Amino acid sequence: MTDRTTDPRTPAARPTDPATGPTSDGPPTPVRKPAPDRSPAAAPLGVAVVGAGVIGELHCRAVGLADGLALRAVVDVAEDRARGMGAAFGVPWATSVPAALAEVPGIDVVAICTPSGLHADLAVQALELGRHVMIEKPIDVTDASAERIAAAQAASGTIAAVISQHRFDPATEEVREAVDAGALGRLTSGVATVPWWRGQEYYDSGAWRGTWALDGGGSLMNQSVHAIDLLISFLGTPTEVFGYTATLSHERIEVEDTAVGCVRFDSGALGVIHGTTAAWPGLSVRVQVHGDRGSAIIEGDELVTLRRDRAPRAVVTPADGVDARPGASAAQDDGHGHPAASETGSPGPDGAVTTAPTDAAEPEPTHVRQYEDLARAIRTGSSVRVGIPEARTALAVITGLYASARTHAPVSLPRFSR
Repeated sequence: MTDRTTDPRTPAARPTDPATGPTSDGPPTPVRKPAPDRSPAAAPLGVAVVGAGVIGELHCRAVGLADGLALRAVVDVAEDRARGMGAAFGVPWATSVPAALAEVPGIDVVAICTPSGLHADLAVQALELGRHVMIEKPIDVTDASAERIAAAQAASGTIAAVISQHRFDPATEEVREAVDAGALGRLTSGVATVPWWRGQEYYDSGAWRGTWALDGGGSLMNQSVHAIDLLISFLGTPTEVFGYTATLSHERIEVEDTAVGCVRFDSGALGVIHGTTAAWPGLSVRVQVHGDRGSAIIEGDELVTLRRDRAPRAVVTPADGVDARPGASAAQDDGHGHPAASETGSPGPDGAVTTAPTDAAEPEPTHVRQYEDLARAIRTGSSVRVGIPEARTALAVITGLYASARTHAPVSLPRFSR
């Protein structure tokens, strides 16, 4: 998601490229992109980043650090922003996806870094033009939109990945290994809690923030989606959700700033979800996984406790592995689980986190790893680790919880398979 209020879906008038089809006047004809050269000496796969905001800049940096990939272009419907980011990274710019693909050679991947409610339109456009896509999380704000992406991906024969960089954290991978090995025994329960703080100025900073149409939701859809995704990755297929939502600390927003819920998984395990942007001064994300032979706790991005096979071993032990200092690990984010480039994270005189513009956040190593995973999948014809089914599952839990809050009844969840 970027701090943009403009809609990048309207294509600029650009020449037609015989390889990609028309760039305006009607939908493009799906064209399967030829398989890239898979030899070790193959040229890097080219990437165009759509959305010249904070997250778009982070993606540009991640692509530049990833093996086997190279930034080829940036796209934004606002010409001044597109030109500025293109100049910053030394690549061509365009005001629409079709224009970029027509004018810049060597683009294999289109990265979608726009407000969430625009993801499907842009991803489908790129897929139908034969390109692979990397989509910021959430995949979109409704499953109907996610289904459009899935259909376009299937028809084009391309690959679609969805950002979930915390699945690539070393802590996540260690817990995943323990779960797969049965070291925690039968999984019984889990907890995902995101107790963050957002001042009113956060929601006032963009007309699209806090709207159902473009934000898709509040503290669950934007701040908690990564923790929910990790909970699902550990506990398995969710089958039912029940929850409550409320707007308790903010004005002029359509969506929730506080939500709680319970999830039932097909194994019988139960999960608890808590997400809020009304927890001053903002504390760290915590994901817990419990079984009848062991437990694991991830605090922030760190594995703070891992007790398995009923052995009395912990990764760290103080306060059960939690740093209890005021403000410790209370990193804020940009709405995608990334460090917030728009917030300093420094406390003011009253201890509250203040906001001020800063330079864009550097990508985490896990962003780079996820891009490299996409490059591997493209070159080998294999699957990405986080694709459309995984993203739709996390989205279904969130939208199901919203539906439950409206109806005051449990909601059964759909299943998605690769």
